[in-house]
Amino acid sequence: MEKSKGYKIFTLFNTLFMLFVAAACLYPFYYIIVASVSDPSTLMRHRSWLVWPVGEPTLDGYRMVLNNRRVFSGFANTFRILGLGLLFNITLTALGGYVLSLNNLLLRKPLTLIVIFTMYFSGGLIPSYLNIRDLGLMNSLWALILPGAVSTSNLIIMRSAFMAVPESLTDAAKIDGAGHFQVLFRILLPLVKATLAVMVLYYGVAHWNSWFSASIYLRDNTKYPLQLILRNILLSSQQQDMLSDVPMAQTPQAMLLIKYSLIVVSSVPVICIYPFLQRFFQKGIMIGAVKG
Repeated sequence: MEKSKGYKIFTLFNTLFMLFVAAACLYPFYYIIVASVSDPSTLMRHRSWLVWPVGEPTLDGYRMVLNNRRVFSGFANTFRILGLGLLFNITLTALGGYVLSLNNLLLRKPLTLIVIFTMYFSGGLIPSYLNIRDLGLMNSLWALILPGAVSTSNLIIMRSAFMAVPESLTDAAKIDGAGHFQVLFRILLPLVKATLAVMVLYYGVAHWNSWFSASIYLRDNTKYPLQLILRNILLSSQQQDMLSDVPMAQTPQAMLLIKYSLIVVSSVPVICIYPFLQRFFQKGIMIGAVKG
């Protein structure tokens, strides 16, 4: 069937519009990458679009960032939070989703409503702070892990994924003598790998980008995650700490390189991991929307 002229015009307009949106999203990051290897003195005078490195290309910004102990401690703390956090996140979300997916669960609907209620209403910042303080978690990495161990929206997605699995499979396993943990870990979880990948992506990105909780609960700067260090460097005058061991005559130029280089270094891990999980993304989300 031949496509109409209006359809062809719409397709062309839609394609051009999406290309424009893609360019608008990608150019800021491309700008940062190019600026991080440009000559800082020339870059400060540059006022037009940045297509390629200006001046003599340099890697001094990356050398200063990678030779700084605060950046390495930030990476180490972030990976600790990421590892422990994902362990708690995935385990508790899977257990909670499995319990709420059981058809014979006593008070199943009221429990589900209570869980959903927390998605719309919370105690607020001050009660959360007092709770963390009274639990003795201040200035501890556990303050960044335990309060957000379960996301309500992710729990609902996991519950829906379990409910989409044919009940005959779990019934057959129970007839053969399988308990709840065997049904969960040997039957259900292998069948919802796509949803698990989405959970890892959601929780992982949330942990990687988190800095606000750390700024509230942590007092020891050796425990700061990478994003809080990045925030302090970009929004305050703490660039001097980065330059303490690097003798450079042009301090403002060095600060400029540090900002761009640190943004790139802190973004690379997520960018490298995302393509491996992206193929599960659509399938995992659709599974969570099949059954409510």
